[in-house]
Amino acid sequence: MQWLRVRYAKRGRARFTSHRDFGRAFERALRRAGVPMAYSSGFSPHPRISYPNASPTGAASEAEYLEIGLAAPCDPAKVRAALGAALPQGLDVVEVAVGRPGALADELTVSRWQVDLAGLSTATLQAAREAFLTRDAIFVQRMTKNGMREFDARPAVLRLEVEDGRLTMILAHGTPLVRPDDVLDGIRTTSPELVLTEAPILTRLAQGRLDPESGAITEPGHPDPGGEVRRESKL
Repeated sequence: MQWLRVRYAKRGRARFTSHRDFGRAFERALRRAGVPMAYSSGFSPHPRISYPNASPTGAASEAEYLEIGLAAPCDPAKVRAALGAALPQGLDVVEVAVGRPGALADELTVSRWQVDLAGLSTATLQAAREAFLTRDAIFVQRMTKNGMREFDARPAVLRLEVEDGRLTMILAHGTPLVRPDDVLDGIRTTSPELVLTEAPILTRLAQGRLDPESGAITEPGHPDPGGEVRRESKL
């Protein structure tokens, strides 16, 4: 069985696609593209697809990853072209590569996010950033399938910057997974004068491993700043 790693993007209106909706669309695209999928065993076989760390509904992304298991070897470039033609507009396949040993989730330890905020000056955002970073703990709440949950969002924020009237942040992946909207809730807690007149636009720019010195994020299967080739993955 061959494993392929797929990097895809959610752009435009497709950012409102839920994880479940994307899964259905992707499985339809696999069938339309004629990709020879491997299936699990048991009473109800399902295609071998792994989705680590999907972005929240409403967030755009340039760096979503999944893995697929194939029943027969295929050329990754041909799989990319076939899937690109079969997926709906806004769900775009960026890269397809052969997987290597190791779990893909282990290579996705941080994300870089861009948060566009309309109507706020750079000075206002800078003041809010400084107020947030001076705190050691910032508790926020989020509704989950098990009810309302409170957690500390501050430790996950490795970097927070203001650039051209927007926020950029690097968030560590942990449990619970802190999202950029959680960070915005924390910022509003520490800067109650911050008023959002429009819904923020969240975009994941990259996922991978963080080089703490340079701030660069090494994506799965790409050389890190020191020259080491990070493992791609296989289930």
